[in-house]
Amino acid sequence: MPDSRLEAFFASERKYNAERKNALTKESLSQIPVAFASCSIGCKPSHTLPKKLDAIAKAGFTAIELSMPDLLDFANSTKADGNQEVGPYDFDHLCTAATEVKRLCESHNLKILILQPFANFEGWPEGSSEREDAFTRLRDWIRIMQAAGTDMLQVGSSDSPAEKIGTDRSRFVKDLQELADLLAEKGFRVAYENWCWSTHAPDWQNVWDICQKVDRPNFGLCLDTFQSAGGEWGDPTTGSGMVEDGRSLEQVTADWQASCKKLASTIPAEKIFFLQISDAYKPKSPFPKDVDESGLRPRGRWSHDFRPLPFTGYLPTVDFAKAVLGTGFRGYFSYEIFDGGPEGKGIEYEMEDFAREAMRCQKKLLEACVDN
Repeated sequence: MPDSRLEAFFASERKYNAERKNALTKESLSQIPVAFASCSIGCKPSHTLPKKLDAIAKAGFTAIELSMPDLLDFANSTKADGNQEVGPYDFDHLCTAATEVKRLCESHNLKILILQPFANFEGWPEGSSEREDAFTRLRDWIRIMQAAGTDMLQVGSSDSPAEKIGTDRSRFVKDLQELADLLAEKGFRVAYENWCWSTHAPDWQNVWDICQKVDRPNFGLCLDTFQSAGGEWGDPTTGSGMVEDGRSLEQVTADWQASCKKLASTIPAEKIFFLQISDAYKPKSPFPKDVDESGLRPRGRWSHDFRPLPFTGYLPTVDFAKAVLGTGFRGYFSYEIFDGGPEGKGIEYEMEDFAREAMRCQKKLLEACVDN
C-alpha cells in the first residue's frame, strides 16, 4: 500500500478509535464517580458539617468538595476556647479543623476531592496589599489542603472590578503560573473555573485559552453546567430568561449548541479535572442589571440562590454535560446546588432526602446524555 494511502488508513483508524472511546453509551457512563459540594447542602443552622457528610455518604456519593465556609463553621463548633471565634485568617485553627474533617470523611468512605472556592486571586498590581493578601491566602490554603488530604484547589476566575485588576490577560496568566508552581511544589493541582459574572473569563473558551497559556501540567479546568449555560444561553436580567443581545433567541440557541460542539472537539479530557452540576430557575421578574450593594453582578446573585438540581430549572444542562463527556472525560460529576426555590428566598428540606434526590438526578442526567 502506498505511503499516502497507509497514512490515510491509520488516520481513519485513529479517528474511529477516538470516536468509539468517546461514544456516550450507557456502559461507558456507568462508572462516573459522583461528589457533592459541602456548601450546597443544608438549609438550617442545625445542618452541621458532620450531618452533611452523613447525608452525602448515605446517598451513595463518594467524595465532597470541602467548602471554606463549612470548614470555618466546623472550626468554630469544635474549638477548645469557646470565647475566641475562629476567623478566615486563623489558619492554625483551620488546619487543625481540616485534620478532623479528613478523619470524618474517612469514616464515611468519602474522598475530599477539592478545597474551594479560592477567589479573586489573579490580576492585582505588583506591590499592592491585595496581591500580598492573595499570595498569603494561597500559601495558607495549601497548608489546609495538606491537613485535609486533598490535592486539588478550585480557583474561580476573578470578579474583582476591571478598574482594579485590569484586563491584560498576560498578567492573569503570569499570576496563575505562579499559583500553579506553588501548588506543584506539594504535588497539588489547580482546577480553574469560569464564573459567568467574571470580569475577564466568563465562559469556557476564556478559561481554556488561559489554561493553554499557563501551560502547566497541574493546571486544568473545573467546568460547570450553570456557569456556561447561564452565561452563554441564559440571562436573569431579560424577560425571556435568555441572552438578548440583538440575536434572535433561535440564534442564541444555535450558537450555544455550536459552542458545546466546539468544546467536545477542543479540550483534551485530561485537562478537565471535574464537572460541577446544577440548573437555574428563571426569575419570575428580571433582575436589575446593576451591581447590588455588595458589588455583586446579576449573574452572581442568580448563582447564589437560584440553582436547583437539573431538570428542575430551565437551562440546557444536558447539552453541556454531553459536550464535556464528548471529550472522553469520565471523571467526577460534582453537585453544587444552591436551591433557594423559584423566589430565591430559601426552602427547607431534610438533607438525606435532598442528597438521595441528587443521586436520582445523576442517573437521569446520565441517561439523557446517552447517544440515541
